[in-house]
Amino acid sequence: QVQLVESGGGLVQAGGSLRLSCAASGSIFSIYAMGWYRQTPGKQRELVATVTSAGYTNIEDSVKGRFTISRDNANNTVYLQMNNLKPEDTAVYYCNAERVYTRSEYYRATWGQGTQVTVSS
Repeated sequence: QVQLVESGGGLVQAGGSLRLSCAASGSIFSIYAMGWYRQTPGKQRELVATVTSAGYTNIEDSVKGRFTISRDNANNTVYLQMNNLKPEDTAVYYCNAERVYTRSEYYRATWGQGTQVTVSS
């Protein structure tokens, strides 16, 4: 069974920074893409940033230039460095892993439990 464990959320003032981490565990052989999505009450979950195992990134326009996604393939960990945070970045941030192969199973997508990021004005 694959698990994604997130850390690094919290409360920060506008203009501040946070770094989110997400580690995947569970006899993993490979993960095609890892990334971050966010969700606020009453809205659909939206993509923030993803990175493939080859290092290709996809970053949502509103966070370009402020957020950086990186990945440690050897440790199945993905990071999201968030700088110059704005109140509109407030959301629950979810880690995502796509096309996960373990020794005996395949997961098209799996999610973490979410971590709250709150940016005060």
